[in-house]
Amino acid sequence: MYIINSTKLFISGLFRVETRKPYFYSTLTILSKTNIRMSNSSEFLIRRVDNITKSEEDKRLYRGLELINGMKILLVSDPLTDKSAAAMDVNVGFLSDPKDVKGLAHFCEHMLFLGTEKYPNENDYNKFLQEHGGSSNAATYMDHTTYYFDIVPKHLKNALDRFAQFFIAPLFTESATEREINAVNSEHDKNIPSDVWRNNQLDMHLCDPSHPYNTFGTGNSYTLNTGLKEKNIDVRDELLKFHEQWYSSNIMCLAVLGKESLDELENMVIELFQSVKNKEIQAPRWDEHPYRQDQMRSIVYVTPVKDIRNLNIVFPCEDFTEYYKSAPAAYVSHLIGHEGPGSILSALKSRGWSNHLAAGVRNRLRGFGFFDITVDLTEEGMKHVYDIVKLIFQYLNMLKLQKPQKWIQDENKDIGRMIFRFQDKETPRAYISSLANNLQYYHLTDILSSHYMLNEWRPDLVEKVWDNMIPENIRITVTARANESICTEEEPWYTTKYKKEVIPESALEEWKQAGTSPEFRLPDKNEFIPNNFSLYPLDEITDHPVIIQDTPLTRVWFKQDDEFLLPKANIMFDFVSPMAYFDPLNCNLLHMFVQLFRDSLNEYVYSAELAGLKWDLINTKYGLILGIGGYNDKQHILLEKIMDKLTNFQIDAKRLYILKENYIRNLKNFAAEQPYQHAVYYLTVLLTEHSWTKEELLASTDQITIDRLEAFIPQMLSKMHIECLIHGNANKERALQMVQIVENALTNSLSMSPLLPRQLLLNRELKLEDGCHYLYEKHNGVHKSSCIEVYYQCGLQSKENNIKLELFCQLIQEPCFNVLRTKEQLGYIIFSGVRKSNGVQGLRIIVQSDKHPVYLDSRIEAFLSSMLTYIKEMNEKEFLRHREALACQRLEKPKQLSALSSQFWSEITSQQYHFAREESEVAYLRTLNKDDIIQLFNDLLEQGAQKRKKLSVHIVSTADGGAGVITDEKEENDIQFQSNNTPSVINDITVFKSSHEMYPLVQPYIDITRKGNKCKL
Repeated sequence: MYIINSTKLFISGLFRVETRKPYFYSTLTILSKTNIRMSNSSEFLIRRVDNITKSEEDKRLYRGLELINGMKILLVSDPLTDKSAAAMDVNVGFLSDPKDVKGLAHFCEHMLFLGTEKYPNENDYNKFLQEHGGSSNAATYMDHTTYYFDIVPKHLKNALDRFAQFFIAPLFTESATEREINAVNSEHDKNIPSDVWRNNQLDMHLCDPSHPYNTFGTGNSYTLNTGLKEKNIDVRDELLKFHEQWYSSNIMCLAVLGKESLDELENMVIELFQSVKNKEIQAPRWDEHPYRQDQMRSIVYVTPVKDIRNLNIVFPCEDFTEYYKSAPAAYVSHLIGHEGPGSILSALKSRGWSNHLAAGVRNRLRGFGFFDITVDLTEEGMKHVYDIVKLIFQYLNMLKLQKPQKWIQDENKDIGRMIFRFQDKETPRAYISSLANNLQYYHLTDILSSHYMLNEWRPDLVEKVWDNMIPENIRITVTARANESICTEEEPWYTTKYKKEVIPESALEEWKQAGTSPEFRLPDKNEFIPNNFSLYPLDEITDHPVIIQDTPLTRVWFKQDDEFLLPKANIMFDFVSPMAYFDPLNCNLLHMFVQLFRDSLNEYVYSAELAGLKWDLINTKYGLILGIGGYNDKQHILLEKIMDKLTNFQIDAKRLYILKENYIRNLKNFAAEQPYQHAVYYLTVLLTEHSWTKEELLASTDQITIDRLEAFIPQMLSKMHIECLIHGNANKERALQMVQIVENALTNSLSMSPLLPRQLLLNRELKLEDGCHYLYEKHNGVHKSSCIEVYYQCGLQSKENNIKLELFCQLIQEPCFNVLRTKEQLGYIIFSGVRKSNGVQGLRIIVQSDKHPVYLDSRIEAFLSSMLTYIKEMNEKEFLRHREALACQRLEKPKQLSALSSQFWSEITSQQYHFAREESEVAYLRTLNKDDIIQLFNDLLEQGAQKRKKLSVHIVSTADGGAGVITDEKEENDIQFQSNNTPSVINDITVFKSSHEMYPLVQPYIDITRKGNKCKL
């Protein structure tokens, strides 16, 4: 795998939910006066740019602006959008924190959400978005901070008004400041057991102590509170100074997408953002690398939390951002990270030393960067760390000997142009947030095309990249549990145990003399790059998939795309077999078959994936799902290869041993996942008809042998039913040809027999009895945080039940966050929403916290009780706003072909086939009133309600300093309250499930014959 950015491997910033990729940097070019058109808003403009390069398939309109206050703005007019969005990127991040106030930039990001002079209520911004179908988020990175939101289009201006105040007049109230520190601390606690966060922080810890990179960007209660008080520093004063110093319009970039015309959007943003102050500052830049030359040639051994084994090789590099038109670092990444024949990964796998490799520039900041090569290590690979490094230098020597090859750049150029031309739309929020950051770095005319259009060939720059990759510049990190006995030093913020050593001169000399190896060569030309981009003529267009073939073996659903009109298609095959989940051993055998199969095909399919032809094979409770997507031109070639391999599969004993050991470690590593993930998992185990636990799967792994696997594979493949969907650029003939490839491979190689309808029934959901309250408790010794998931079961899914519960969740979502997180500061992770599984649904509330779950249960109950009054007192206009917000969310159209395919596939695999669900349920939604929701609450959710069904899952921390002990008097009082409402404790999952009936399955929405047939093929 090669990566141009760091998000696939590394978290280079701090975030609430998600991170966006760091983009390259270059100065904006002032275009000539011929590009400037005058309008009523021109008095606030330096320039206006309309000649932005865009894809010929892109129907949106674009305009770039620079205001007199220095703010750069990109406007996107899309009259067809059903969501508007905006994002602001401020070109300062946590590397600019004061040395004495670590985490201040991140804390500032949190605080901007909690009130401004114009809108002083702490939750006004989020409340407004929630009532109008919107959402928001923000992320703090090392060198920039991004804020973004989306909303129903007609409310864009009002949302932008609230948003603009973040950068004009935030309040930073004392009460919110004190409380929000708890949220930051909780966020940090969540990250402490994460090996990714730990290794990133260790990297910063070990660099030059005088460099800004040597910091702790998240912050916690010590750096933002107690530690400051010891120094007589007031954190609110520091916040005000930080915002005053850095939040300057001339280092801000705004991107806005709306239905309005470009002129209307221009007037809107100028009116709202021209008053942001220009403090005439320069965005910080760091031309000195954080690792001095005397800190190179080192190896660091790290003890991880999870049982993982990774080798990370790092070379310092400069900032190549300004050369984005030739992307020299991407050229090198492409070759080092290649996975085809003659690659580094191919050599490592043949020796049994590694399974995965990724290469690319990480943390490309203004002035410096890191070129990383990361591989996982097998047990044998742990013995050959220096040998792996030698192989990498041999490959680099081969590249240097071959010199930069223009045909490789041309091939990547063709792929980039193809992707740019036929680029899938992103959701408005994701699209706009990435563009806002692009504005910091690229020429306005290239703002859309900068990642795709390789218009220059600079072999000198390619050589400059790899010439720096020499033994004298290397830094190595080995992360493995085997290091525990030697790791005696400790990083202060995450307490990561490590040991740093100087690499022996003998090893450095051996790498200098490594020479080349005949097993390494440049990649073959990519034969999977599409040649044909034509669209099939539209024929018999339907609104949703229809069955075009139904036999004992296969049922085929087909939908020709008439919406996205791209040369792409998605093909899904659901291979259903009752053997797949018969017992834990069969589940394990199927998993191992999938891993071995994917592994064996990797070299062949890597070029296809580079050329935009995607594939995946996963195991499920019901069998296998094979998916092929992307450009349709050569999908049949890939499918033929997959089916040939599937039906003639030969097990590699060496690879089985390696992948089995990896699987066992992954099962054990589940113990180190976040507490909320444990809560979600155990609730599923409790409620699903058939569910093998991690422990049961682990206990049967010793039975995974070649003999068993060789017997299992043909047995499973010979008795199955296949349901498939072909959606996209295809006609019926093409669709049936693809299905025929699968049928021929199976029937020619195996003695097939069909399944009976009863063998195709889905799992059902356990039915809780009226008035119950169950509690299931598990301990977690890894995380300091505890977690609770409270689930109120609300019955079978139906149009009426679905919409009433969704509307209730819409009404309480913002108050839930505001009360439990912002006001009561129970934790960083707070979630409320609908849980749907196996045709049954209910309300779930999740809180991960430093408080005990019993206390959290009481606070959730108190919050839920208050919602009855909240809804009753809600005025009619506010209720209707929420109702319409939900309607808009439900009716929002998928932005990509793959998203629409997923909607269709979900209906097919759930066997409900309600392809017009959104329109039907929204029509019913618009008939509901407050009384309907109050009735739902009174019947199913109110304490003491006869039909209330409650199940709580408590994940209790037993880690040192964790949330497993009650210490607070208020907690004690609430626990006393809970003792008067004692739940029934579940001690044995099997006994619990055996004492309950199951809900029936939801019947198909359309009149359809059940799958399966008694007749022979």
